[in-house]
Amino acid sequence: MTVEMTRARFDELVEEALDLVPPEFTHAMNNVVVLVEDRNPDEPSLLGLYQGIALTERNTDYGGSLPDHIFIYREAILDICDSEEDVVEEVIITVVHEIAHHFGIDDAKLHELGWG
Repeated sequence: MTVEMTRARFDELVEEALDLVPPEFTHAMNNVVVLVEDRNPDEPSLLGLYQGIALTERNTDYGGSLPDHIFIYREAILDICDSEEDVVEEVIITVVHEIAHHFGIDDAKLHELGWG
């Protein structure tokens, strides 16, 4: 059963999840924006997506690049949750997962660490 939640409340949960990221990581994040969208048009069940050039792959040609994007997909997350508590947990997991991609951590390592 899909959880009902306003866009404003979901946005708050994403902000709260970002506040949980340790300052040493948020200070190291560079040229990245976090956006909430309803769904990924190509993969409607996708919970989050990182698009950009990971910090570990940037070189001297990177200057002047547009910001990387972290997308958090509201409706997809709400679809898999049974309660607001589930949504809070899934938002945290998804935000951390996508931020990890910004730092160059791949899906295999994230699953190994329990953030899959």
